[in-house]
Amino acid sequence: MQETFEAWITPIMIGGLILFMCFIIWDLARKSKAGKFGTIMLFIVLGAGMLGYVIKVIITYVMENGAV
Repeated sequence: MQETFEAWITPIMIGGLILFMCFIIWDLARKSKAGKFGTIMLFIVLGAGMLGYVIKVIITYVMENGAV
């Protein structure tokens, strides 16, 4: 029961955290009046860590399931 709960709740909570961090980046760009280019750069630079985590999850899934 606990393993099933953890298997479901972990990706949901991490996804929520990623969405919240995207909101924080957007709010930072809006409050600093970064403009379109500045907003794009903020999302690229600050979102790189989140993208790295998502890529890690995908690579791990592919390696565990042998779907290469």
